[in-house]
Amino acid sequence: MTGATSGIGAEALKRLLAQPSTDIIVGARGGREVTGAAVLPLDLASLESVRNFAEAVKERLGDAKINMLILNAGAQFRSDQRSADGFEMTFAVNYLSHYLLARLLSPSLTDGGQLEITTSDTHGQWPIAPKTLDPEALAHPTKSSPARAYPASKLCDLLAARSFAALDDVKQRRITVIAYNPGLTGGTGLSGGSGSGGKGLAIMRPILHFVSRFFLPQLYVHTPEQSGEALADLVLGKVTPPTGRVYASHVRGEITFPDPSKLAQDDDARDLLWRESAAMVGLPP
Repeated sequence: MTGATSGIGAEALKRLLAQPSTDIIVGARGGREVTGAAVLPLDLASLESVRNFAEAVKERLGDAKINMLILNAGAQFRSDQRSADGFEMTFAVNYLSHYLLARLLSPSLTDGGQLEITTSDTHGQWPIAPKTLDPEALAHPTKSSPARAYPASKLCDLLAARSFAALDDVKQRRITVIAYNPGLTGGTGLSGGSGSGGKGLAIMRPILHFVSRFFLPQLYVHTPEQSGEALADLVLGKVTPPTGRVYASHVRGEITFPDPSKLAQDDDARDLLWRESAAMVGLPP
């Protein structure tokens, strides 16, 4: 599991650890400790670190298999920040490293297992949502905006989830793939270097709740506990997607399975992203 040391992920982890006979491996930076879970070093800003983490996970597993691969980490960075590999940081951390991690660890998923990738409804339901997809421009922008880089990275997460769900091996092994939108969530400290992130949402919660009730449901602000519980319910199979559905959206405390944006449903965009991402991380398409 990534993104398990704070916010939504930490709340989901509490509920997962409460399950009997559950062993969880968490990837985290800086030697962090998580009570009840094994922590292995992982820096999503480095593809080398991702590869080392994947090898460490497989070594720790031995002959065992992964039941649930939860790729939840997400942040928003300044537009001038670049990863260790030279990619725009938000794209690298939110999307590309998770794509690589899923490619490396999905063969270790058990038959009937689950791959969860956290996305966002900003991928298509907001004015800043991307209208086209150019993976190279997202990876190496000549000019970028943090407000636009984040939804673009989450669009990529959703497209990647659709790509994994379409793989013959995933279908044959009955692996469930879910792209989870936690909805607006306050108090998460989303920003990785550009301000207070989701904390400001908590302050605006009463106003946004009123607006969400009568005008825009997606402006409802959840607590980390609510969004973490929804994530755990999906992972534990308490809520299951209908056949053929990948996108799970948490809005006003309820999980539904709506259509994502038209761009997120575009198979050509999906396949383009897969091919170019594979080239970026040095894997065959």
